[in-house]
This record gives sequence, C-alpha cells and structure tokens, in this order.
Amino acid sequence: MLGLERFDLVHEYGSSHGLTRIIRLAYWEHPTYVALLRRSYELWRELESESGEQLLYITGSVDAGPPGSSIFQGALRSSELHGLPHEVMDGAELHRRFPGYGLPRTMQCLYQPDGGFLLPERCNVAHVTQALTHEAEAHFREPVLEWGIAGGHAWVRTDRARYEAGRLVICAGPWASKLVPELTELAIPERQVVAWLQPIHPQHFAMGAFPVFNLEVEEGRYYGFPTFLVPGFKFGKYHHLGEQVDPDTVDREPHPEDEELLRAFAQRYFPDGAGPTLMLKGCLFTNSPDRHFILDLHPEHPEVAIAAGFSGHGYKFCSVVGEIMADLAERGETGHDIGFFRLGRFGTVTTRDS
Repeated sequence: MLGLERFDLVHEYGSSHGLTRIIRLAYWEHPTYVALLRRSYELWRELESESGEQLLYITGSVDAGPPGSSIFQGALRSSELHGLPHEVMDGAELHRRFPGYGLPRTMQCLYQPDGGFLLPERCNVAHVTQALTHEAEAHFREPVLEWGIAGGHAWVRTDRARYEAGRLVICAGPWASKLVPELTELAIPERQVVAWLQPIHPQHFAMGAFPVFNLEVEEGRYYGFPTFLVPGFKFGKYHHLGEQVDPDTVDREPHPEDEELLRAFAQRYFPDGAGPTLMLKGCLFTNSPDRHFILDLHPEHPEVAIAAGFSGHGYKFCSVVGEIMADLAERGETGHDIGFFRLGRFGTVTTRDS
C-alpha cells in the first residue's frame, strides 16, 4: 500500500484543514447520508482509541432556517426517518438555551445532541500514523503527473518515480478533474474563506454553551463553531462568493470584501460574537453539479476507484469514505449503500455495474 500526496502531511491547500470541521447526524442534504454518518462516527472513535487522542468533540448541532426552509425541513425529515433524538424550537427559544445565537423569533430550529466537530489536522496525522503502523508507505511532496492501466494493472508516474499496483484509488480533492478528465464538468473547485472573530461575550461561544450550526438566512447558507484552540468564533458562508477557480492558480489570500461579507452576517445574527477579526483563512470546495459526493469505479477502468465532489460537506465522512474506497479497491464493490453517489446519475459518463 502506497499513498502519494503532492503537499506536506499537514497543509492548507485543499479542503482538510482549518482546526475544526463540523460533523452532524441530522443531515438535511439527504437521509441516505445518515447510515454513512453512523459508521463514520464509529470509525472516528476507533481512530481515537488507536491513536490515544481525542479527535471528535460533541457540542450538539443546530439546523435552522425560515419557515419551510430546506435545511430545517431536511434535518427534521432525517431525524424522524432515522429515529434521531432532536428538539424543535423557534429563534427566541434557541437564544434562551444558547445565548450566543441571535436569530429572529420566526426561525425554525432543530437541535440534535450528537453533532460536533473534528480536528482535521490531527485526524489526518492519526490516519497516516496508523497506516504507517500497518506497514503502508506514505510519500509527501511528491505530485502525481499521470497514471494509466496496462495489462490489468495500474501505473502512476510522479515527479520522482514510476509505480505499479493492482489497484489505484484517486482522492485528489480540487485536483480531481486534472487527474480524471471524465470529472471535468463534475468536480469543480471553488474558493472559500472562513473567519474567526473575537467574541464580545466569550462565555456564550465556549464549548458546552454553543452548538455547531448549519443556517439558512436571506444572505445565504452559513456554518459555524464554538471557540476552540483559538479564542475565536469560527464561521463561514457555503459557496462564499461563488468563484470557480483553478487550484493551481487560485488567490488564497483573504481580502477586505471577504471579511466584510462574513462580518455583516455575524453582526446581524451573532452580535455577541462579532468582535475584532482574529483570523481569515482560505480553502477550496470541490463541487459536483448536485452537491452530492462522487464515489464509484472509473467508468472505463474497474481497477480504479474514485472519490470526489465533496462540495464543502465531505470531511466528516472521510473515515467511512476510506473504508468504501478500500472495499472498491479490494473487491470492486462495497457493503455500504453508495448507489446515490454513482457517476451514472449525471448521465454524462458510462459506468460499469457493480
């Protein structure tokens, strides 16, 4: 087993950094995700046990929006369908429970106690450490230049060497379409910016007092976290400015307009969290046309498994996605239900039955 990474073990060039990443069970996007999430939680806890380090922190989660919003209705549907414990309240009750929230009274809010966040940098290190413990190899700062299939085997050429193997797994994030041309219109990188603001009332944004959130308002859809590791209220806007980019040339530096957009949101809905800006960080989403994941075998080469298009909500699943990719590489199939994530749903590529 050989893993190839073009950057350092810990880096800020893709979609797997930023100190904290949300994990939540009441999945408004589609109930299909919930079964994968349950397995994902199990695997994160296994990784914690193996690494001897806490990686997943439970805060509870809030999914909220105006009456009839897709986020609230979808989270409620997921919770009811899968028997998830949850509470429904309006914006005023949410503020009484969690004073850091300043949402309008008319907001419909679903609180689910199992939500929380992961520590992505530490999770990545723990995964690699466990891989090395099990005699895998991991090469960093070694970009993949091209790959192919010959005689039923895969080969990969990097800027250092050429490798051959029976199976190949491609999880290239924003670079997916550069390695798999079939994904050119299906895995499109997008620039994203996240803010950390110093709370005016820090106690309202501390662990135990502030659940993670997924929120729909007239300005768009936003997500956020309690303070952790740094003394800042962290949040961002999904699909920030809608900028489709090339990952090799993207402007990674946050600008005043990025900060202004994010601060305006905080001042309106989380005024106690809208103190001085502590940090702004850029990252990349890789969006599929329907914002759902792509998990499948390559349409022409069954020796190759692909994971792409995580559309800004994939990190929480990477433990179970790793298990799915291992299944596809070893057997060409998986016991997980991934029919919803197959390439064939786009009608633009031909996929093999499996």
